[in-house]
Amino acid sequence: MKLNRFFKAKNIAFILVSMIAMGCTKLNEVVLDEVLNDDASSPAGALAAAYDRLGDGTFVDHGAVFALQEYTTDEALLPARGSDWGDGGKWRSMHEFTWAADNPIVTDNWNMLTNGITRSLTAIKSITNSNAPQKEILLAEAKGLLAFYTYTTLDLFGQAPYRNPADEKAALEIKQAAPAIDELILEVEGLIPNLATLGQQSTHNGRFTKEAAYGLLANMYMNRAVFKNRYAATFNFNEKAVNSNDTDMDKVIYYTSLLINSGKFSLVRNYFDNFAIKNSGGQELIFVVVQKIDYIRNGSNSFAYVGVERNQRPSAANRGTNAACISPEFYATWEGNHEDPRFTRKYQYADGTWFMNNAEGSVPATDIVPKSKNLPWFHFNRGIMVGQQYGPKLNAAGDFEMTADGRIKVSELVMEKSTSTKMNFTPELNFTNPAQAVFAQNQINRGARVFKYEFDPEEGNGTSNVDIPLFRLGGMYILRAEAYFRKGQAGQALNDINLLRTSRTREELYGNAPGKAIASLDENTLYKELGFEMYWELNRRPQAIRFGRFDLPFSAKPKSLPTRRIFPIPQTTLDVTKSFHQNDGY
Repeated sequence: MKLNRFFKAKNIAFILVSMIAMGCTKLNEVVLDEVLNDDASSPAGALAAAYDRLGDGTFVDHGAVFALQEYTTDEALLPARGSDWGDGGKWRSMHEFTWAADNPIVTDNWNMLTNGITRSLTAIKSITNSNAPQKEILLAEAKGLLAFYTYTTLDLFGQAPYRNPADEKAALEIKQAAPAIDELILEVEGLIPNLATLGQQSTHNGRFTKEAAYGLLANMYMNRAVFKNRYAATFNFNEKAVNSNDTDMDKVIYYTSLLINSGKFSLVRNYFDNFAIKNSGGQELIFVVVQKIDYIRNGSNSFAYVGVERNQRPSAANRGTNAACISPEFYATWEGNHEDPRFTRKYQYADGTWFMNNAEGSVPATDIVPKSKNLPWFHFNRGIMVGQQYGPKLNAAGDFEMTADGRIKVSELVMEKSTSTKMNFTPELNFTNPAQAVFAQNQINRGARVFKYEFDPEEGNGTSNVDIPLFRLGGMYILRAEAYFRKGQAGQALNDINLLRTSRTREELYGNAPGKAIASLDENTLYKELGFEMYWELNRRPQAIRFGRFDLPFSAKPKSLPTRRIFPIPQTTLDVTKSFHQNDGY
């Protein structure tokens, strides 16, 4: 059965009441009625439901974890655009830092993540009580997913629910970030012997393998100091690690190096291949949310279409939605670095035609949308897009305009809901009221856009075959560089940064030129490099907190208090249980 796109507030209330007042059998009933393809009573079915929570909105929709990790930073914002995206101010609130305990984005994310915890606990109990084949591996995977959901919940909310699935009478526990981060690290380290190695025992990068555990551990150790003292002015990144004489940064280096040196992964020359329709099994991808249109749950195209304008269409059956953009401050970090292969990449068709996005013309109609009946497929360039945009228009019949010789006609585009406004994406935002992220109808073209994830041309914005990376090799290099830097080993950090830069190459149009190395590294440059490699990958908020940038003002965001580094516990949850206490400042 297909799951609801967002788990409603009343469902999480029911789950929490169930965890408090009922046994695990009742908890099974809450979760297992949502299992996908397998028998609801089977361990495989319960584990499938736990995995499905990754992709049913949570880590693939711009309004889910993305909204909390990116819309609160310089890398992304979703302003009100004339008649669109007002929605009671919920999108603006992420940028203006005005969210409260009744904010629907905050509530939806809490519900989805705690539902992931609940599903994982159910899978653990189901597998434990079974004689399933590969029982140890399946159990380790379920516990790994539990750790992943719990870690993300603690990162965003500072608290997370837990109930011992082995004890029918166990009370609800509320884990707090400071002590729980050490417990999670020890738990995941303890799982490693029982997890499968990626590619063995029928595993793939959509499953929680040893390699996924290494990626999670690297991230947990990097952010451990923040979890320990969330509101501090500075953080002790070189604290002694859990159950070890090494420091946290030593552990980050250790776990990232296991992945970097494993021989299983390699940096791709075309950076955007990591976010392409055909990225399944990609050579950088360690742990992903698997998406497939034919699956029980349709894949989400959200990260692709959310910044694309409504008149930008990869096929006549699909369109963008003119929502998110990046801040002028983030765009400015790229100054002098526009030739970086990660900034933008032009598309070349099979006949040699390049889409330059700089003039009217045409491209061949030889690429066909896979499941359509000869529906032409138009390919946009990838990366950060600014300036006047070009592309196909629709004719009266709703098909692409074509040239006399059967090619897709490329025209200068205008904004769909303000046809007198050219589709000229400006890096500047220039809000009429500088404190409010609101555009008038004739201002809806403002904001540089991100076309990082390939826009799947299948019918409907809700579908995509693009797997969403959660951990990939480029992210491991950037984590290791930061760890080296925080240990005072700037030379080794610079080596990793330059390897990332020079391993990526530009398109053939520019002679496949590699990115350029930099000569030195300081904290400001390192922070920029994190953005260059990882923009729009749900990492910016933790990065900004670690580097002391999250509280600073920019664009329509005011200077904020440290208490805004985590989100409030939703009021709907506080209303049904006294076990949770509201976070400071809310």
